[in-house]
Amino acid sequence: MSYIESVLHENRSFPPNDEFQERANVSGLDAYHALCARAEADYEQHWAALARENIAWHQPFTRILDESNAPFYRWFDDGVLNVSYNCIDRHLPTRAAQTALIFEADDGAVTRLTYQQLHDEVCAFANGLKALKVRRGDRVIIYMPMGPQAIVAMQACARIGAIHSVVFGGFSAKSLCERIIDAQARIVVTADGGLRGGKTIPLKAAVDEAIALAGTDAIDRVIVYQRANAPVAWQEGRDIWWHDCVHGMSTSCEPEWMNAEDPLFILYTSGSTGTPKGVQHSSAGYLLGAMLSMHWVFDAKADTDVFWCTADVGWITGHTYVAYGPLAMGMTQVIFEGIPTYPDAGRFWRMIQNHRVTTFYTAPTAIRSLMKAGVDLPTQYDLSSLRLLGTVGEPINPQAWMWFYQTVGHARCPIVDTWWQTETGAHMIAPLPGAIATKPGSCTRPLPGILTDIVDELGTALTSDQGGYLVIKRPFPSLLRTLWNDPERFKRVYFPAQLGGTTYLTGDSAHRDEEGYYWIMGRIDDVLNVSGHRLGTMEIESALAAHPLVAEAAVVGKPHDIKGEAIVAFVVLKGACPEGESAGEVAAVLRAWIAQQIGAIAKPDDFRFGDNLPKTRSGKIMRRLLRSLACGAAIEQDISTLENPAVLAQLKSTA
Repeated sequence: MSYIESVLHENRSFPPNDEFQERANVSGLDAYHALCARAEADYEQHWAALARENIAWHQPFTRILDESNAPFYRWFDDGVLNVSYNCIDRHLPTRAAQTALIFEADDGAVTRLTYQQLHDEVCAFANGLKALKVRRGDRVIIYMPMGPQAIVAMQACARIGAIHSVVFGGFSAKSLCERIIDAQARIVVTADGGLRGGKTIPLKAAVDEAIALAGTDAIDRVIVYQRANAPVAWQEGRDIWWHDCVHGMSTSCEPEWMNAEDPLFILYTSGSTGTPKGVQHSSAGYLLGAMLSMHWVFDAKADTDVFWCTADVGWITGHTYVAYGPLAMGMTQVIFEGIPTYPDAGRFWRMIQNHRVTTFYTAPTAIRSLMKAGVDLPTQYDLSSLRLLGTVGEPINPQAWMWFYQTVGHARCPIVDTWWQTETGAHMIAPLPGAIATKPGSCTRPLPGILTDIVDELGTALTSDQGGYLVIKRPFPSLLRTLWNDPERFKRVYFPAQLGGTTYLTGDSAHRDEEGYYWIMGRIDDVLNVSGHRLGTMEIESALAAHPLVAEAAVVGKPHDIKGEAIVAFVVLKGACPEGESAGEVAAVLRAWIAQQIGAIAKPDDFRFGDNLPKTRSGKIMRRLLRSLACGAAIEQDISTLENPAVLAQLKSTA
């Protein structure tokens, strides 16, 4: 038995080393238990004390938690603050000359911004937005490549009280259009193009197409940052270059002082129905969650750490652990434009070496890809600066965990395997690295004040090692406040009546071992987790069904060594069922269609064509059978209720 196999077989845990524990923000298991005990003894005062300690308030709050309109909870709702002030201005007396951002471009060029320089750029852009008549409460779509300007745009919106909605640059024009319409945005901030892996990704063209789909009067102005020197179509009177927007603008901009409950941003996430959900986060509660998780989980040391989260700002991880959390803590951080394998598979390791990164936070998908590129490659670089590793987006398989721990962290860096969601805004279950021993594949224990449980479909608590629904029993400050313009869906999806209407249903299944460690098992609905990105099966199915060739489609996931989950599409065409090369050609057409309709990340890996889908006599598609077919597993379920059992054999082949 290999070392890794023995570790997994024995369910071995890894306590923090003495040196790390001695310097940790939360040192020792007793300190963790003391924080949890404080929350249990007086839940509201636990959060109130943390809010007073961490946030710079313009007007202190006197009210803590308002549960009178549950589940629309309100925290600190008579307090006044500004999130951008908390991220930048509060640091200027002591950290004006400290590097805030180290930006490494796709071609390797490095740009550094101090806190003072970041402040000046944010203020100039904020004043540029105000000159375009953007006001408090207006929605601004940000569709940008990864770089300092994306963070500047987000911080500028927060500074003037505008609500930003960042759309990942890999999403299609159609997806962008849907978000423009739903948010009723007035402004789009974009770039001529992005640079990834030596290639130019057109962005302005997608914005033009999205606005045409939404209606040409849907957007007042489009601000375009010149990043890739790509040719762009130009609409005079609507489009304005970023450099013209900020030209002559003051580098001083008084923050708009916001109520604690004022929305900070909307971020759209896929749902099991076809329509994306506009997750709405508040100002104070979200900021508090970001800061506490930086302090507790990442053991943040502003004077010495160089923090690097590899996520794009188009996702919640890039919001909390790039645009807001590290800056609120006064840290130096790395941001990266490219991909981990360009110009070669040593890119990440070389960046850690060159920038002396101390905390490295990435997705299991990236870890598995880098393992495949060369399991010994990290040993060719000086990674001695690292002191903490983290994973995000999906459960990490134990083998990848052990490689990350041994080969990258040299068995001295704790790994914080973090479970949280777009909706929670910040970490919910994760090890406090100076206090909690880690286990490969487990996200360990809830953060202090996060009251989790495992229940059945009726809300009955389950015992250790029984799999069930993962829920959070009490509201917490960083929880989403509602779904934008859809409060009924918010209640139905997250606070279902069968759980009492006040318990937060995460949508994940999990089990808890005898030591109280949590193990995430997967989604309980039909949302796929592809490379750490949540994609609704209904969203993909709807896009497939919209193609002229397609009569019907069903989408499921199957395990994938690199991406975590791969997308498998079962398709019935309007014409004859294709075979051989013809099937491959049709599959290529449909992949391109999905990329156009949703984005490249939603392209199915496999297509299975048939004359029909397996359905019950009442017409319900039996998805559990499709999941078995996708995985190549034997059909052991009862198929007596199938109207058409013969289709199962036809749907086994892959195109």
